[in-house]
Amino acid sequence: MSDKIDFKQALDAYRAPRGDFRIARIPAMRYLMVDGHGDPNSDPRYAEALEALYPVAYKLKFLSKRELGRDYVVPPLEGLWWAEDMGSFTVSRDKSRWDWTMMLMVPEWLSDGQVEEAVLQVRAKGAPARLDEVRLDTLEEGLCVQTLHLGSFDDEGPVLERLHHEFIPANGLVPTGRHHEVYFSDFRRTAPEKLRTLLRQPVGRAEG
Repeated sequence: MSDKIDFKQALDAYRAPRGDFRIARIPAMRYLMVDGHGDPNSDPRYAEALEALYPVAYKLKFLSKRELGRDYVVPPLEGLWWAEDMGSFTVSRDKSRWDWTMMLMVPEWLSDGQVEEAVLQVRAKGAPARLDEVRLDTLEEGLCVQTLHLGSFDDEGPVLERLHHEFIPANGLVPTGRHHEVYFSDFRRTAPEKLRTLLRQPVGRAEG
């Protein structure tokens, strides 16, 4: 049996400098996903999304270890965030206007059928409220800019402002996809000032 894999350490996609920006090419990755809208701090459907994602992710982990002899740490929670007016994201931080997709990465060696089996196992134990909304999908981001943010989620605004209005245009780039966050800390157990969050923005080359 192989050693347990920690994707936070093993994948280059999860590497980013603190206090600076890194341009990286992110490969296509598969995720368990649930979509939603609104303030994650007050909308119960956000908590319900996590309550549906994690049981499936853990069933997959145990299935992988039992059937394939490949053990791993359940990957970090990730989220795509966007709004019709991105100013409500980078400037006013009006969370009630945000749309989101919460995600947990699925290792490449697990098949679609094994994911379906894991969902069935969760359903058999008493289905979470949003289990039927969990889907397996592939995210292809390609060229991205990312950084490691240390601190509260509410302190991300100035970092995002610098990313979008300084670094991206200065490097001949334009935003092309949704803001992406990877949560290396458990926000339920970590002080806000110690939270470690990877901030990622897909980009393309500016024309002309």
